[in-house]
Amino acid sequence: MSLPQAVPVPLARPVPLGRRSAIALLLTSAVGVAGFGWPLLASTRSALVGHATDAPWLFALILPLLLAVVVAQISEGRSAGGGAPGLDAKAVALLGVLAAAGAALRPLGAGTAGLEPMFFLMVLAGRVLGPGFGFVLGALSMFASALLTGGVGPWLPFQMLAMGWVCLGSGLLPGAATLRGRRELALLAGYGATASILYGTIMNLQGWPYIAGLSGSISFVPGDPASTNLVRFAAYCLTTSLGWDLPRAVLTVVLCLTLGTPVLRALRRATRRAAFATPVEFTPPKS
Repeated sequence: MSLPQAVPVPLARPVPLGRRSAIALLLTSAVGVAGFGWPLLASTRSALVGHATDAPWLFALILPLLLAVVVAQISEGRSAGGGAPGLDAKAVALLGVLAAAGAALRPLGAGTAGLEPMFFLMVLAGRVLGPGFGFVLGALSMFASALLTGGVGPWLPFQMLAMGWVCLGSGLLPGAATLRGRRELALLAGYGATASILYGTIMNLQGWPYIAGLSGSISFVPGDPASTNLVRFAAYCLTTSLGWDLPRAVLTVVLCLTLGTPVLRALRRATRRAAFATPVEFTPPKS
C-alpha cells in the first residue's frame, strides 16, 4: 500500500499580507504622508529651509518601521506553526536578490529624461510577491541604488517611501491568483504608467515648498489654504516635471508589455521552487 502523498496547495500570494504587517504598513505610510505633507500646513511666519533637518529624523523612523514590517511577516508565519504565509529565510534571500537587481537597473537610465528601467521590475515583483513584501522591496531597492550611485541626500527617505508605495500598490492589484496573459500585462502596464507619474508627482511635493524664485502662479505660499497651494502645485508639475514623468511612464509600459511575460514567469517559478510556507494536504492512498 502506498503512503499518503503531500499535495501542495497554490497560494494567491507567496507572501500575503497579514494583520500585523498591515498595521505596520499603515503606520509607516502615515509617517510618510506626514513627512511629505507637513509643509502644506505651515503658517505664514514659518521659515521653510528644506529637508536638511527633518530628513534624518524621517530616515531614522523609516528604518525601524521597515524592520517592523519584516518582523511582523516573519512572526505571522511562525505563529501559525509554519503553515501560514510569512517571510522565511528563502523569502528574505529573494528580497535581497531583487533589491540588488533593482539597484543595478536604476543607473542604466542615469535619470536621463526620467528613464528609470527599475520601475517595471518593481511593479512586476510587487504583483507576484504581494504588498508587504513589495513595500519593503521598493524601499530597500531605492536605498541600495542610492548607495550604488552616490545619491544619498535629504531626498532619500522620501524616495524610499515613494517607491515602497509603488510596489505596495502593485501588490494590491486585483486578480493575483486568476488573471494571466495579456489582460494581466495590460493591467500592470496601465498601473506602471500611472505609478510612474504619481511617483514623480509625490517626489515633487517633497521639494516644491522650498524652491525660491518661482513665479507666483506655481510657487508655494506658506499660510495659504491647502487647496490653493495644491492648485499651484498642479501647475508646477505640469510646467516642470511632466516632461520627465511621461518618458518614465512610457518606458515602464514598453518594458511591461515586452518583458513582462518572461519576468513574471521567472518570478513565479522562483517562488514555487522556494515553496514559501506551502500548506500541505494529505490525500488518501489509491486502492
